[in-house]
Amino acid sequence: MPKSNSQIKDFDSYLASALAESIEKLKELRQIILETVPDCGELINYGIPAFSLVKGGKREEQIMIAGYKKHVGFYPHSTTIEHFDDELKGFEKGKGSIQFKLEVDLPKELIIKMIAYRMKLLTT
Repeated sequence: MPKSNSQIKDFDSYLASALAESIEKLKELRQIILETVPDCGELINYGIPAFSLVKGGKREEQIMIAGYKKHVGFYPHSTTIEHFDDELKGFEKGKGSIQFKLEVDLPKELIIKMIAYRMKLLTT
């Protein structure tokens, strides 16, 4: 990680400072998000990559990701995690986060469903 969050201006600068072992999974997560919501806005929030699901979306309207030594974090919002609780069995999770271990394939279809669910909540 960089010495200061102020050094992180965009996804590429985040990757440049990320732990090497998490970079490929971060790229893959980003690609899944961009394929699911092509017009999402990319920004940095709390020093990590965020994707605004609605134009000018605030924290509650964003999905965030982060890289760590043994996992990538996916932050789709607590309501989304609660909704998909049964499908997320076997994953470490917190109130607003899910950990995807680096040595395991990302559950792409589940991630897409979670993003679509969050979008539905924000746009209806």
